[in-house]
Amino acid sequence: MKPHSTQKSPVFTRRRHLAALSGLMFVPLLSACGWSRDLPIAVAAHVWVGYEPMFMARDRGWLDAAQVVLHETHTAVESVAALRASKVQAAALTLDEVLAARASGLDLAVVLVFNVSMGADMLLARPDIHQLAQLKGERIGYEASSVAEVMLAEILKRAGLVRQDVRLVKIAIDEHMTAWQQHGVEALITYEPVATQLMDQGMVRLFDSQQIPDTIVDVLAVRRDVLDGAHAKALKHLVAGHFRALDHLTRNPQDASYRMAPHLNLPPKEVLSAFKGLIQPTPTHNHRLLAGDKPQLQPIAQRIAGILRNAGLITPQADGLDIINGAYLPSQGTP
Repeated sequence: MKPHSTQKSPVFTRRRHLAALSGLMFVPLLSACGWSRDLPIAVAAHVWVGYEPMFMARDRGWLDAAQVVLHETHTAVESVAALRASKVQAAALTLDEVLAARASGLDLAVVLVFNVSMGADMLLARPDIHQLAQLKGERIGYEASSVAEVMLAEILKRAGLVRQDVRLVKIAIDEHMTAWQQHGVEALITYEPVATQLMDQGMVRLFDSQQIPDTIVDVLAVRRDVLDGAHAKALKHLVAGHFRALDHLTRNPQDASYRMAPHLNLPPKEVLSAFKGLIQPTPTHNHRLLAGDKPQLQPIAQRIAGILRNAGLITPQADGLDIINGAYLPSQGTP
């Protein structure tokens, strides 16, 4: 049960509170566009550092609003629901979320890897908790998502505990700060930029995604029924805009951090540190992950599918096959 709160945390995120968007609604693409050969694409995404270059591309005018519309959501669950209802054609999700959605009948393909989490997803705890085994009997807050379930399964395994040994509290990401400040939990499975704010309030890192490399991978997932010539231009434009912003972040990190700070709800000086736990693949790296006869993301997807099956999150028949499509990446050699 969520802790009672009379004051919302100012933190907004991944994986921006819809109410803060002044009633922004999903607007399906007009059917009147159907006669056009080049159709726009709508993308659902929540606030998460790995997706931020895409939002910065929008804010800098590097994404043509006539081709790409970004819809901000609360969580990945909301993004998947928008995909399922055909309110959007694509969404920023973790690879495990894509696999779980596919297992439930939503046919998706991965066309871009935003990031690989190497420390940006973490378990934070009370300062007096020094070892995972000390979590026995304690309240662990976590978001209702497959990412958190994967993290939880690994944490419990390493602690030598089972779910019944701890008290699990499902808490939306935008309530993590309130839960900690009101002493509603002893530990939280969380992620950036929320994690930095929680550590500023006294929580300490006990476990992070660096200890489970190549497991939490954020991707651009697209409904397979729109992987056609009519949407190709918009998809390529979106991917190119992300890479343009990523290049700006690499070349001009201070300028980029000031531009991203308001959207991430972080002080500019803390933005770059929030990215330290991420690997953000370049176009060349994305080609290795998604293109060719042996895309590197394929075995990663199969391994994650196995983790989800073992955790009972997907059926035994579901797998990580046939989800990769590198056709929308820039040509090799393009910056």
